Amino acid sequence: MTAVQTTATSERTAQFLEGVRRERRQIITPEGVPVTVDLADYGERLIAFMLDLVIWFILTLAIYIPIIAAIARSGGSLIAISIALFIGFVVRNMYFVYFELAWRGSTPGKRLVGLRVIDRAGGPLLPSAIVARNLTREVEAFIPLGVLLTWGGASRGAVDWESLAIALWLLFFAALAFINRDRMRGGDLIAGTMVISLPKRVLSSDIVEKTAQFGFTEQQLRAYGAFELQVLEELLRHPATPETMRVLNEVCDKICRKIGWATPVPPAEVVPFLREFYTAERGFLEREQLYGKVRADKFSPPTKAG
Repeated sequence: MTAVQTTATSERTAQFLEGVRRERRQIITPEGVPVTVDLADYGERLIAFMLDLVIWFILTLAIYIPIIAAIARSGGSLIAISIALFIGFVVRNMYFVYFELAWRGSTPGKRLVGLRVIDRAGGPLLPSAIVARNLTREVEAFIPLGVLLTWGGASRGAVDWESLAIALWLLFFAALAFINRDRMRGGDLIAGTMVISLPKRVLSSDIVEKTAQFGFTEQQLRAYGAFELQVLEELLRHPATPETMRVLNEVCDKICRKIGWATPVPPAEVVPFLREFYTAERGFLEREQLYGKVRADKFSPPTKAG
């Protein structure tokens, strides 16, 4: 099998494992390494945003309850109301800024859905970019929406041009992600960021070992590539017949010799050992692929994607 055929086989296997082929983009890091990323779908971004709004609302409500009580005791003074509005602004923005800074481009909603914000040029995600993309959301949606909700309808059936202008403003920014190929909203365009979907190759429960008993070093995991991983996956999916177990024992012996595993693996531990090796090897290869390094098989050196 040639390197081109092996790469094509690996790509087909990747598509099969991932399901429907996603919209992909290639970015070039400052070091000149091409990295292929999957763009986040509109539905994924909407679900992540709604989850974040729910979490933000709960946090805000927990903070607002004592503030509202203080406002009631003060007789609804303007100062107390202004403080409440300011705290709401801070909590709303610091929620997104804090988590994207602390979790390297993810919020709780994004992490649950499997999304992440990255630098569009392939460099590190700078704090200034995170602040810019989240403060822009205020201008895009929160402030216009707040004004629109507080103004109400026009009197005597006249056209409320201010409300109409704000509604068009909201519509424009809502549609912005649909009219550019990288699905970027206004904050992404200003900050130079984009939202990607992290690899979602779900490992079947009949293959993955839930509790780790064996540990593998990075050097040991570099011994194999995507093609060998595919072969091991097929073997682990076979019914547990005597012939299958014989082949698995042979494969286990070969893997141990290849990676320099000195401790003998008892026959009863062969399947858990192979499952853990499969899980660790697959996670390692997916991380390498995320950084643009593709290893087609054990005979091929890691190559740059593209």
